Amino acid sequence: MRAGPGAAAGRHTVAVPRNDPTDTGGLFIGRRPGTGPIRYRSPPERGSERRRRADALLAVAVLVAETLVVLSAFGPQPLAWLWVGSQVDYRTDSVFLGITVAFLGLVASVILTLMLATRLDDLWRLLRRAAGHDQREGVLARIFMLAAIVAAIAFTVWLVLLEGPAPSVAPR
Repeated sequence: MRAGPGAAAGRHTVAVPRNDPTDTGGLFIGRRPGTGPIRYRSPPERGSERRRRADALLAVAVLVAETLVVLSAFGPQPLAWLWVGSQVDYRTDSVFLGITVAFLGLVASVILTLMLATRLDDLWRLLRRAAGHDQREGVLARIFMLAAIVAAIAFTVWLVLLEGPAPSVAPR
């Protein structure tokens, strides 16, 4: 049997790059594309101390704004959409429509909130870099995790102690 074009002499397969997953048992050898270290033609110009301080203050302001935006998804937004849903229910005399409007509105507003928070997180990373910090990751995931934990604890306290079995068992 003759080797076809591109086949190595004495081998039955076509020569492929060393990082081809079919040649390496599905494992990539080496670095994934696009993950190499950043190499600048010339080192980036560092700002003055005053400029770095201003960037650091702006980064703190953006971080506070990002935190408030994330926190709004756990309190004010659900309450506002519950109110809107109750108004739709009252005006149309349709509980189903009220619940549907509240649910769809909440989902849409949370998606928009997360889009805004993601952009604020990107801006925060850029400002931290401009302030002289080697900031590679954002803080949105940590903020969201802490907000979710605090909200879960607050909801549990509210459910168990304030609105759950505790008020009916407590002496009057």
